[in-house]
Amino acid sequence: MFAVMKTGGKQYKVQSGDMLRVEKLAADAGEKVQFNEILMLGGDSVTVGAPFVAGAAVQAEVVDTVKADKVITFHKRRRKHSSKRTRGHRQQLTLVRVTEILASGGDATGVKAAIGAGSVSAAAVAAAAPAAAAPGTKPANLLTEARGGQPDDLKKISGVGPKLEGLLHKNGVYHFDQIAAWNADEVAYMDEQLSFKGRIDRENWIEQATKLAAEQE
Repeated sequence: MFAVMKTGGKQYKVQSGDMLRVEKLAADAGEKVQFNEILMLGGDSVTVGAPFVAGAAVQAEVVDTVKADKVITFHKRRRKHSSKRTRGHRQQLTLVRVTEILASGGDATGVKAAIGAGSVSAAAVAAAAPAAAAPGTKPANLLTEARGGQPDDLKKISGVGPKLEGLLHKNGVYHFDQIAAWNADEVAYMDEQLSFKGRIDRENWIEQATKLAAEQE
């Protein structure tokens, strides 16, 4: 008998005694695990699941945790700030030995289900993680429109282009003195709104805005 099972987003055709490398499982060497997503059973007769075969399972023994062949990636950007980056990666895998294929009764064996090492239930995540607090504090000096209907040219700040200037206007920022008055919590809030985390500090917006505001006086 053979089975076609699914694990780690991949499909495998297996028979009893097969050695198999699958995406890393949350199990240690020597443990017995059970794969429950069986797409097809074959042998004297063929059973095709819809999408899985009810009650079917593949049991296996965890042999070891191994690494796949190294994959090298190379990225090059030909832009204003050109850069090159080479990285290597070896995916962690679990080596298992198929011990038994069950055509039925797999849902009542009590054997530990083969779950990916990164798999966590939504309920467990909700229970373990505290509610995420909104980053920073909304600036108190945001406006609904520019004072006197005439906004400052925020593009004079290094790193601010037409698109980012539009986002600043959308969030109630029209003048240099508004930016100059932000504190650390307000900077954190605006970073989140503009989707450019760290950019305000990195490019010294507050210092630039303070100088530009002073030039207007």
